[in-house]
Amino acid sequence: MVKSMNAAVAGLRTHQTRMDVISNNIANINTWGYKARMANFQDSLYTNLVTSSAGSTTAGNTGGVNASQIGYGSGVGSISSNFTVGSGQYTGNSLDCMINGPAFFIVGPFQRETNNGGGNGLTVDGDGKIQLEDPDEDADGNYTGKTFPIGETSLTLSRVGIFTVDSNGYLVDANGNYVYGYDANPDYDEDQPADPKNSPILYDKLVPIRLPEQEDAGGGAGGGAAADYEPIKMTTYTVGKDGTIVGVDRDKVPHVIGQLAVVLVQNPNGLEQDNGYLFAAGENAGDIYLTTSNAATGEIKSNYLEMSNVDLAYEISLMITGQRGYQANTKMITVTDQMLEELVNMKR
Repeated sequence: MVKSMNAAVAGLRTHQTRMDVISNNIANINTWGYKARMANFQDSLYTNLVTSSAGSTTAGNTGGVNASQIGYGSGVGSISSNFTVGSGQYTGNSLDCMINGPAFFIVGPFQRETNNGGGNGLTVDGDGKIQLEDPDEDADGNYTGKTFPIGETSLTLSRVGIFTVDSNGYLVDANGNYVYGYDANPDYDEDQPADPKNSPILYDKLVPIRLPEQEDAGGGAGGGAAADYEPIKMTTYTVGKDGTIVGVDRDKVPHVIGQLAVVLVQNPNGLEQDNGYLFAAGENAGDIYLTTSNAATGEIKSNYLEMSNVDLAYEISLMITGQRGYQANTKMITVTDQMLEELVNMKR
């Protein structure tokens, strides 16, 4: 009877954890980019009342005996996340972006300058630009992506594309993290044949995206970190399905600013929730593949933000079954208590 009490208490704890997960899902039903979670139960340790044995055909011996086991309730085996894409909410802000697929944006603080290239080491220059060595290419020599050791950086992943341009001309998210992508090619000539060297976007570095510099400023091409850097004043922005950002200045001249980088994660459930809506690559996340927005990663939708993928009706049904499960376990404790009381009162 004490075992039944212990099993019921374990059931109470397990159902309480499930209710905690459900409560968190419902609390985040209107949180941008939130991914619903589920508590997965498993039965607890077992004790053998009878140990199994093999049968023997030798004269005088008996046949096989199955094990007789009794468990000690249930426990939470894991808490998994549902990474299906949530619905898009129109915002009317051209720099608000969502990925209509499984990929993630790359955001984070300005990277420190390093010089440890080679192997998985990353070389970062004074402008926070990360050199990308040995990228994958298609048959025409065009960039398709590369495996990116994001764990060697302080960068994180995000599904929430609330982007703005800060006072220094950098594209940042709602928390002030720099948004990473690829630089525009200042030497691109649209009148020349297109090839990897004459491309509107440079894919040799992962950079914090920044507005191009005015031609009469002295900060250097490509948006250097000099104090006299002066970005071109933009009036409107557009973001293409492939993540290419184009700004229009006061003279109605368009300028290619850069292209948003995205990553595919081999095991999204291996990601670890970081501050707010950010994810860090956990030990079990597998390969992080850096690329551009395409059919496999999901196209980027401008003027939209991804809503939570929590299904309220489903969560309410889970809440009801969780409540009944909790109730049933409390009833088991009550019945066990009554049986113990009868045992104590046997001798009067």
